Amino acid sequence: MPAAHEVRMKDADAERTAFATRSLVTFLAIVVLFGILMARMIWLMAYQRGEHLAHSNENSVQLAPLAPARGLVFDRHGETLAHNHPIFSLALVPEHVADMDATLAELDQLVLITETQLESFRNRLRKRRRPLEEIPLKFNITESERAAVEVNRHRLGGVRVLPEIVRHYPYGELMAHAVGSVRRVNEEDLKRLDPTRYRATRFLGKRGVEAFYEDALHGEPGFHAMEVDVLGRVRKELSRVAPTPGGNITLHLDARLQIAASAALGQRRGAVVALAPDGGVLAMVSHPGYEPNLFVTGMDPADYQELVSSRDTPLLNRASQGRYAPGSTFKLVVALAALAMGFTDWERIIEDRGEFRIGGRVRRDWSWQPGNAGGQGLVDLRRAIYRSSNVYFYDLGAKMPTDALPSFAAQFGFGEVTALDFADAVPGLLPNNAWKMGHKGERWYPGDTVNMAIGQGDLEVTPLQLATMAATIANRGEFVAPRMLKSRDVSEVELKNGTAAAERPTPRRVEGPTAEDWERLIDAMEDVVHRGNQGYRQNGTAWAHIGRDIAYRMAGKSGTAQVVEIPEGEEYDEEELDEYHRKHAWFIAFAPADAPQIAVAVLVENGGGGSSVAGPVAREVIDAYLLPRLAERPLAAKSKRADSAGA
Repeated sequence: MPAAHEVRMKDADAERTAFATRSLVTFLAIVVLFGILMARMIWLMAYQRGEHLAHSNENSVQLAPLAPARGLVFDRHGETLAHNHPIFSLALVPEHVADMDATLAELDQLVLITETQLESFRNRLRKRRRPLEEIPLKFNITESERAAVEVNRHRLGGVRVLPEIVRHYPYGELMAHAVGSVRRVNEEDLKRLDPTRYRATRFLGKRGVEAFYEDALHGEPGFHAMEVDVLGRVRKELSRVAPTPGGNITLHLDARLQIAASAALGQRRGAVVALAPDGGVLAMVSHPGYEPNLFVTGMDPADYQELVSSRDTPLLNRASQGRYAPGSTFKLVVALAALAMGFTDWERIIEDRGEFRIGGRVRRDWSWQPGNAGGQGLVDLRRAIYRSSNVYFYDLGAKMPTDALPSFAAQFGFGEVTALDFADAVPGLLPNNAWKMGHKGERWYPGDTVNMAIGQGDLEVTPLQLATMAATIANRGEFVAPRMLKSRDVSEVELKNGTAAAERPTPRRVEGPTAEDWERLIDAMEDVVHRGNQGYRQNGTAWAHIGRDIAYRMAGKSGTAQVVEIPEGEEYDEEELDEYHRKHAWFIAFAPADAPQIAVAVLVENGGGGSSVAGPVAREVIDAYLLPRLAERPLAAKSKRADSAGA
């Protein structure tokens, strides 16, 4: 028979024991895990409390950079040319603005906000450089606008009214090109600037002295720690490190002379540069100019477009950036070069019949007219200067070998930037054989030197360079590089880094001419101004315009530079030419001739005759500078050298 199935009975005691064991293990695991959790909590609270408290505070404490006050700029008499002006601006912190469009709409009900300002704000918002940055919406808000925003601050999360110190130029357009100006920092600036030093800076020197001495004027930033609430509103200031202001600088500029020079030039396009014999820039006028304060407080795009597109180029500093043929003023350099190289002397005489032929081409004197060849008759070097004989200087140019004249002229700083502290100075153009081969694919011809001998051809100079030439002649051959800076505060950073620049240039001498050559050249320049009542074609070219009743001895030279080429044999008819194609008027001068205190270069664009147009401007500038000094300490009105009337 099959075995019966075995029946197993449940063991209730064993099951109870197993359940109790599993429950105990689970309980012990929970106790252990809870113990670990409690231990971790105790560890965090007891031993890492400070670290986590600091992390927590970072959510409520903000470090805000403080921009340093920019250094001031003064003239030689202590007149303020650039200072800092307090304003209030409206800005927003995007992270603390719940609804940007709604906030902007509400602000528009409280403050007059233009479409241009809104567009600029949105551009800044897209390009902002760091979190929690205050993005400006409107600069220089009025007191009533400020009050309206402050009253409604409880509804305007993330809105700030910021006190701000901005640059101000009390002389406005008058000093714009001399002092320069600041502009708002842009994206390109941020790529090259030290982010630590410029983290709070909104403005940067972009032109003139402001640009060149940016490091000295800028200063060092500070910071303050602020406690803010969840809406970004400042509750209290926790700590503060004050910024270090920028250093002040004093320029050689004379504000009173600058005013006089600008008045003398009037509304004509042109430039005036006045130098002291030591190279200090006493005045630098470029007209038309621009209002530098508009670049600080904000300019309408249409107004800016008008500035940059104007045919009169008001943003161009004609004094240091304008490039022009020097005309007959350059004959002084040619005379010295020919003397130094032995191609002429003071007694050599030629007959000037009004024309000079070279290479099958006829070149004429400035006095030529159809039916009248003009000419100066028998001419020595002195007369060639005070009567500005083209033919005499054509003859000198024809005698000089290739590159001899450019090499000599380079000693006066032509063809290079010799100014020590001009951010925007250009070298002009001193052409030679290598330049012509490289740019025109032609060799240098004798006719090129003949053109250069009267300051025409490819030769280009700036008014600053011609003023430097005049000062070099006034110094009897000692060349001193022009400079704006008279003195300045040296910053702590410069002291630490050893980067403080030398404030005085080292002079050098123009090699070649003798001491007698310099004196006799100046005699001839005095004749330009003072030789009169000698009869037709015997007077100095400027005597009738500025030489009468003058209280001191002035040495000068006029120049009239052709802008467009006039075909051979045709008469120059000013009325037939576009205004911007007419001749430029030049005059350079220094005084007193025996003990110079000031050297001047004047350019009147498309002005015509140098003696009649630019000469009176130079006379007014020198009068404004010298006459007060003559009243205090009278000087002899006549030169100590022999009277030039018998020359």
